[in-house]
Amino acid sequence: MAVISLDGVGRQFETSAGVVDALADVDLHVEEGELVVVLGPSGCGKTTLLNLVGALDAPTSGRLAVAGHDLTGISGGDLYRYRRHTVSFVFQNFNLFPGLTALENVRFGADVAGRRQGEAVAEEVLAKVGLAERATHFPAQLSGGEQQRVAIARALATGNPVLLADEPTGELDFHTGVQILGLLEAQAEAGRAVLVVTHNREISRMADRVVELSGGRVVSDGPPAGGRAPAGSLRW
Repeated sequence: MAVISLDGVGRQFETSAGVVDALADVDLHVEEGELVVVLGPSGCGKTTLLNLVGALDAPTSGRLAVAGHDLTGISGGDLYRYRRHTVSFVFQNFNLFPGLTALENVRFGADVAGRRQGEAVAEEVLAKVGLAERATHFPAQLSGGEQQRVAIARALATGNPVLLADEPTGELDFHTGVQILGLLEAQAEAGRAVLVVTHNREISRMADRVVELSGGRVVSDGPPAGGRAPAGSLRW
């Protein structure tokens, strides 16, 4: 059974030039433990797709369900619980709290999800991303790569079954980018459903499946050409 299911999903926006289809008739299914990369150029609908799965936006047509939650008409308390206990985001711009230390930012994720022993969980995942020695540093004292690893640690601290990553390597240097991708790879191997959106075709080589978008529509969906490659073998 798919953890993430989109069936005929569309999202329209009203603009001064008329109605724009950001997504149109999208079918997508992601299984538990599967890492799926959604690939395409800027403006193809990648981020819109991620926002729909994360319940930051709502579809205008079709059916969307995640981990047994029908998001097509979800609202109120159900929406609140879904965001807390089902899905975790790794944003391109990190979205860390500037007034909290690295450890406090990670603990926030554990606390929001209602996990017990939030401090211990935060310390564990911060060490897992290689930042135990930076626990007391504030975001402004961390490099871009370190901030991204804190953001990933916060997502891991929730323990939620669905992990969404929007251009997770962003403007990071190659070495740090591969480290980040390795962490995401490990989460899929641990049983999470991981959905990554990117314009970087090289990153798609690490996916179980690659979904290509163009003009808001799925134009291909299948394994990467040449088979799946480990994150550590990627080059760009």
